[in-house]
Amino acid sequence: MNPVRKVVLAVTGASGSIYALKFAEIASELGVEIHLMFSETGLEVTRFELGEKGLLSLKNLARAEYDVKRFWSSPASGSSRLDAMVIMPCTMGTLGALANGISRNLIHRAADCFLKERRPLIVAIRETPLNEIHLRNMLTLSQAGGVIFPAMPAFYSKPKNLDEMAFFFSGRVAEFLGLKVERLSIWKP
Repeated sequence: MNPVRKVVLAVTGASGSIYALKFAEIASELGVEIHLMFSETGLEVTRFELGEKGLLSLKNLARAEYDVKRFWSSPASGSSRLDAMVIMPCTMGTLGALANGISRNLIHRAADCFLKERRPLIVAIRETPLNEIHLRNMLTLSQAGGVIFPAMPAFYSKPKNLDEMAFFFSGRVAEFLGLKVERLSIWKP
């Protein structure tokens, strides 16, 4: 895999905005450009979960922010020079659209471009319990080249608070993309 320098970070309306903030902090610290987009509900949920200050922090980490209604933005083109896309958190509605090739907004279209160009697409799904439709959509997207990365906390890192828990998960996503996260706890039996 080529070095990741530019990442599209899409935030949809599932709970878990803290993961997006931690991922953006980690990536920015490592010199990776964040190209940010929110679904309409994703913006509302982020504002609710992180507050205005947290939302502003996330937006300030972005090199660019795109309106999901503007399909003519660069992430909608296969010729864009963006290296990877992370949808964090990812709703089941977004997953369903991606698995079935439906592009109703820029997040869907950009993800479709990443799939067709064989670039990394990671979806941090956030739902429980899962029904059969969710499971089929995950399998379909995985078979098309997407990576299903459920937003599940790990406890072997012995997190002391939500911040540490979110950092660990988001750091795992960053490392999956080939980034080296020095402060990330690794499994030591």
